[in-house]
Amino acid sequence: MEILLFGITRDIAGKAKLSIPAGEQLQTVGDLKVWLGQQYPAMQQLSSLAVAVDSEYADDSMPIGNNSEIALIPPVSGG
Repeated sequence: MEILLFGITRDIAGKAKLSIPAGEQLQTVGDLKVWLGQQYPAMQQLSSLAVAVDSEYADDSMPIGNNSEIALIPPVSGG
């Protein structure tokens, strides 16, 4: 499973894509957020973090699979 990173999430991870190890049992977006917080504690400090699964915004209960296209969309500030 690969995750595309944008904005501050890319800065935190230090790369544009993350690969989830095959042995991880991530079944929902919520599971993914917990895993990300464990691997990259700074992500827990973000005021919000939207997740898109297969090009659609997803809530924490949305199932994810090994072939899902996942993108992390960090909070955006404007002015």
